[in-house]
Amino acid sequence: MHVDAVALTVFLLLFASVTVMGFLASRWRRAKAESLEEWGLGGRGFGSVITFFLLGGDCYSATTFVAVPGAMYAVGAVNGYFVVLFTALAFVLVFAVYPRMWSVARTHGYVTMGDYVEGRYGSRALSLIVACTALASVMPFIALQLVGVQSVLAVMGIGGSGAGWVARELPLIIAFVVLAAYTYSSGLRAPALIAFVKDALIWIVILTALIYLPIKLGGFGEIFSAAESKFDATGVGSVVPVSGQYWVYISLAVGQALMMFLFPHSMTGLLAAKNRNVIRRNAAIMPIYSILLGGVGLLGFMAIASGIEVGSSSEAAPALFGTQFPSWFAGVAYATIAIAALVPAAIMSIAAANLFTRNIYRAFIKPSATPKEEAKVSKLASLLVKVGALVFVLGMDKTIALNLQLLGGIWILQTFPAIVVGLYTRWFHRYALLAGWAVAMVFGTLSAYNVVNPATKKHFGGSLAKIPFTDTQAYIALTAFVLNLIVVVVLTFLFRALKVADGIDTTHASDYTADRGDPGVEDVIEDGGAAAVKP
Repeated sequence: MHVDAVALTVFLLLFASVTVMGFLASRWRRAKAESLEEWGLGGRGFGSVITFFLLGGDCYSATTFVAVPGAMYAVGAVNGYFVVLFTALAFVLVFAVYPRMWSVARTHGYVTMGDYVEGRYGSRALSLIVACTALASVMPFIALQLVGVQSVLAVMGIGGSGAGWVARELPLIIAFVVLAAYTYSSGLRAPALIAFVKDALIWIVILTALIYLPIKLGGFGEIFSAAESKFDATGVGSVVPVSGQYWVYISLAVGQALMMFLFPHSMTGLLAAKNRNVIRRNAAIMPIYSILLGGVGLLGFMAIASGIEVGSSSEAAPALFGTQFPSWFAGVAYATIAIAALVPAAIMSIAAANLFTRNIYRAFIKPSATPKEEAKVSKLASLLVKVGALVFVLGMDKTIALNLQLLGGIWILQTFPAIVVGLYTRWFHRYALLAGWAVAMVFGTLSAYNVVNPATKKHFGGSLAKIPFTDTQAYIALTAFVLNLIVVVVLTFLFRALKVADGIDTTHASDYTADRGDPGVEDVIEDGGAAAVKP
């Protein structure tokens, strides 16, 4: 493929700039990455502005800005526009629920949800299950960020299908090495700092596209008309959800909203806030990204109106920028997507490393590990996570990563009863939670496996399946979640009636409402009967 020298130069300049920022982040406030508090959570000191960009960089990744227009390009509204609804709903949940989680985590020094579950339910087994589920759910996302970078490089003419292995894979390896290096040295501060640039570029690129492309393509009426004509001709997809798709649309939005902040990288961004009000402010402001996502989705329809033909729907948005904009602006757009991949990939690898260190290494291998040793292990684990993702992308079929991402969403939602419901009641029995998780995991995984793609005839062909004993299709993760809750409630009644011993809750009622960390607020922390006053 032809390489556009101007676009490539702009891409490299922006990429080099954020790389320098990543390494400079280690000097931010004289950061001492000698504990998970510092390396993995930025010292729990991020204010409203930094948290806004960190959450934006975390939740809105390259996968979002490639997959959403790709879905709109391929099948239209149902699989594309539900993201606008679910992101808005997710932040309502954040506002209502997650300040409580922040208070408990801050009080007890919890870094992961595995830490919280062990403290809340007194169950190492449940803690391990939650941690392993979170690890399994986040790993495919890291791989898919690298796939996003690969798609951009391919559209730029670097590493196309006709290129040799070195030309095809070396650029991705270089990007990986850079990501691994600055994450290792700077921890969470690196993606937090780079997220400023990433989010600014995203807003510039998307708003420019939404103004310029409709003018060039004859207006939104022509764009929607072209999309509708394509879907009518192929018989696949629609511009708006049609009769029979409403419950699919709603279940996708609700299921994704419930799980969005259960993913460890999303939780890491919240726990790094310096107080509860930072979380509330950002929960109120972040839905503005839902407006942006609506525009991102329209890029898929614009690609149709532009007459773009691509081998993979994920290349629709990059190809649109490459054919409809000047080379220099296309380079900015390509760099934006690449940076939007590396920021969340860094946060995801840090979150995965924290889970391994706290809930596997310290819990089962070396309980006496010091904070400095924990930080060292987590740094090394983050490198191994990235190496695993890179090997996966270079050596395996990309459809496997997509299948695992589908399963990751199904799996992570099954931790909701233990984590979110546990913030409000301790009534659920730990053994019931384990049983509910196991039943839902088996049901959800088998349901996803039994979905066969009508075109490829392969299993794991989608995220929708019929609700048992009905003809109504719904999001598999949400159906499994309802089954999970039913099992948990029934078995909790049973175990409590049989007076089966429950674990000891080491958290306290006051932990869930105290604004610990706010300036000028004095909090009394109870720890084993000893009281201490902490500003």
